[in-house]
Amino acid sequence: MGSVLNAVLKLASTAPALPQTATNGVIRTYDLTISRGFLAPDGVNKSMLLINNAFPGPTLEANWGDTFSVTVHNAITGPEEGTALHWHGLLQRDTPWFDGVPSVQQCPIAPGKSLTYTFKADLYGTSWYHSHYSAQYAAGIFGSMVIHGPKNVEYDVDVGPVFLSDWYHTEYFQIVEDVVGLPPQPPPKSDNNLINGKMDYDCSLVTNGQACTPNAGIAKFHFQSGKKHRLRLINGGSEGTQRFTIDNHTMTVMANDFVPVQPYTTDMVTLGIGQRTDVIVEANMPSDSVIWMRSNISTTCGLANNPHALAAIYYEDADPNAKPDSTATSYDDSHCGNDPLSKTTPFFPFPATSNPDTTEEVEIDLYKNSSGNLLWHMNKQSFRANYDHPLLILAKQGNTSYPYDPQWNVYNFGNNNSVRIIFKNVIAAAHPMHLHGHNFNVLAEGVGAWDGTINHIENTQRRDVQIIQGGSPTNPGYLVVQYNTDNPGVWPFHCHIAWHVSGGLYINVMEQTDLIKQRVLPDTVSQTCRDWEEYSGHEVVAEIDSAMGDNQSVDPTHDGSVTDPAQSVATGKGKGRAEPQDVSMGEEDSTSDEETGAEDDAPDVPEEEDDEDEDNMEEIDPGNIVSSRTRGKNIDWNKAAEENKDELGDDDDDEDDDDDEDFEERDEDMRD
Repeated sequence: MGSVLNAVLKLASTAPALPQTATNGVIRTYDLTISRGFLAPDGVNKSMLLINNAFPGPTLEANWGDTFSVTVHNAITGPEEGTALHWHGLLQRDTPWFDGVPSVQQCPIAPGKSLTYTFKADLYGTSWYHSHYSAQYAAGIFGSMVIHGPKNVEYDVDVGPVFLSDWYHTEYFQIVEDVVGLPPQPPPKSDNNLINGKMDYDCSLVTNGQACTPNAGIAKFHFQSGKKHRLRLINGGSEGTQRFTIDNHTMTVMANDFVPVQPYTTDMVTLGIGQRTDVIVEANMPSDSVIWMRSNISTTCGLANNPHALAAIYYEDADPNAKPDSTATSYDDSHCGNDPLSKTTPFFPFPATSNPDTTEEVEIDLYKNSSGNLLWHMNKQSFRANYDHPLLILAKQGNTSYPYDPQWNVYNFGNNNSVRIIFKNVIAAAHPMHLHGHNFNVLAEGVGAWDGTINHIENTQRRDVQIIQGGSPTNPGYLVVQYNTDNPGVWPFHCHIAWHVSGGLYINVMEQTDLIKQRVLPDTVSQTCRDWEEYSGHEVVAEIDSAMGDNQSVDPTHDGSVTDPAQSVATGKGKGRAEPQDVSMGEEDSTSDEETGAEDDAPDVPEEEDDEDEDNMEEIDPGNIVSSRTRGKNIDWNKAAEENKDELGDDDDDEDDDDDEDFEERDEDMRD
């Protein structure tokens, strides 16, 4: 693999659009079954959607250049739902059909049916996979992905994924009904915050009769004195911005999303929804140390009843039953954005062109439509799609213009070679903006009027999720991104807050339409649409939000919404929601220890205060929208929508491995 790394370094010196992918990999096969079940990640028993009966789902691992072959079975019942999985951050250069977004690249996987996704591990680093069907991933359909590749920073121990996720005791479907329904309801605060799917919860706070077991257990990790440990941080939540710290330790950032960066040190890492950051932590304390790992949901930028998540770190000689008493790291929670662009310089330089072929301005705002629904708009249009007509398949057939379906929010950039998008956010909530199929150059971000200045144009930050700060009509937040249209397809560009995308904060960017027509549509994708057509033809599909799909008859004067979303709830097979079952503990606890790297029976949680050579190649061893508080102020969404309506006018027209070896077991002593 040393030759591959040398090739990458050579490519970096000539500054191409993207690094080439190793091509001498093997096929990594996984089998995932999605089903409904009752588990208690924090002790509160609730109905969830599980992957292989575990939460989070299993970690998918590969080497750079391998091929993933992942068969997904839809076994959801009580009631039935469609589903689809998105492989977050992967480019899908040769396989746009397998990006996993229903209504864009595929139809949903119908209940009782399966689909095998086959795609290249075309980038390396840390990511995750999750459902892209409505807000389904908030119910538990997500897991981590680790793709091993060249090291840009030396370390000794790969601790593995560290999932950070806000957690709701209410089912996702009910939340979606509330936030997009009538009358408009305020979005809920999350009930808890989890690390690797675990956290304790105060059972006295349960008021709706849900079964609750106290001291459910927290995640535990292990450090070795004098060793450097790589932690793969992932924000897999639904709404909350995470602030991650480790008591008495600093962290060296080595990658943001799938992009290695020039290392820099920090005491705290900020992660918006969908973002990943890989950090190196040197274990420089005595060998019997026990300390807290912490992740707090920002109360300035999000909504949380219990924002503090804890996990315990044990050095090699520590008492495994000891409770940490370390002191939390202080940090500034006033800024609802990522680290300054001046700090985040990619390890490999791929500059953006100063003269893109085309530039598009997109304004983000909040609006109340004529039926009273609160919707997110992008250039005065709220997104709503159609499961039955995936856009990529239409484009393959030569249909690339949709004048009668403006709610699909398609931006066709034709055969332009580069695109610059200037986002303006006139609402006070921040948004983690995610582009599929690309790592984009982040040219600038801030609040006010962009003056045209580009942060180190010779090597701008690149990633696939970047937070745009909140603003107002007179002082908007802005985010300027740019990318080369070198990946023919239709790619979603959306806010990754689950309730925001449910409210329509989403566009589709289409590129290289002539080349799309030359793509070969796999028969499995066609069969999935035939299966979905057969299923939806005799079942009422429960679509009440933007849903990444729509089987409703849409009135365009109503921004693509239904007048009373509650009336569209399915009543077909599997009527009603499942009744609670007894909480499973012990061997069938709420989380799979093997997959999360965490242990049960952790100490009680205290209350919180308000690439040089081949040796460097890692190998596998084994409508009402979420409100935020920006700058300490609660947002009144109805008032904001009315003010924005006054500002804009009353517009109702919205709408290189040679072998085939199996994985070796990862050292379980490092992440039990």
